[in-house]
Amino acid sequence: MRSLPTRRIAAVALTAAASVVLLAGPASAHVTVQPGNAQQGGYTAVDFRVPNENDTASTVKLEVNLPLDHPLASVRTLPMPGWTATVEKSKLDKPIKVHGNDVNEAVSKITWTADAGTKIAPGQFQEFRVSLGPLPTDTDKLVFKALQSYDNGDVVRWIDEAKDGQPEPAKPAPVLSLTKATSADGHGVSASASPAADAHGHGDAKEQAADSSAKASDSTARVLGVVGIVVGVVGTAVGVLGLRRRNAS
Repeated sequence: MRSLPTRRIAAVALTAAASVVLLAGPASAHVTVQPGNAQQGGYTAVDFRVPNENDTASTVKLEVNLPLDHPLASVRTLPMPGWTATVEKSKLDKPIKVHGNDVNEAVSKITWTADAGTKIAPGQFQEFRVSLGPLPTDTDKLVFKALQSYDNGDVVRWIDEAKDGQPEPAKPAPVLSLTKATSADGHGVSASASPAADAHGHGDAKEQAADSSAKASDSTARVLGVVGIVVGVVGTAVGVLGLRRRNAS
């Protein structure tokens, strides 16, 4: 007689665990900046991570707008097979000083367009890498408003900015958080890129390893978080089953 309740408890536990896993996916299925933070005043390399959220259409274009209220003097895209990157510049209302020189214009928009036969299909994602710098020292974040275009004509506008004390918007803009420089030399160079790497288009092995480690840590943290919740649900079910058996005896 105890087998039926036991099966029911197990079924509830498995259903709850599956629901947690399913809900964990959509929560992070936004266009984001990876890693999500860098040091003020330095140079860094980031990925704009683009998941395909449409079950019947594929992503064929990404447009990223760079903030001109905190302009970036150096912006370079990493070549990606199957995609064409177009960089647009705009004249600044007020020149900025970079290494003692006046900079009168800055990149305001980057557009990646898929070549024929290339796409981000349903259930897939793509990362678009950009080198940025020097990062501003007068703000704690950079907001990159993005547009994601599908081959069926749909356009998703990732442009909403989160506000303190309010829930995350449905279509949040990618944000790069900036922290105070902590490096010994005082230049605030990020671990993922340096001025030398920006000038020559590459960094040393240590910088590349740091960047890879940041990505791995981000992915590992998400997986462990989901696994922890699932284990908690199953553990609760097992505890309830034990109490029922003890009471029955």
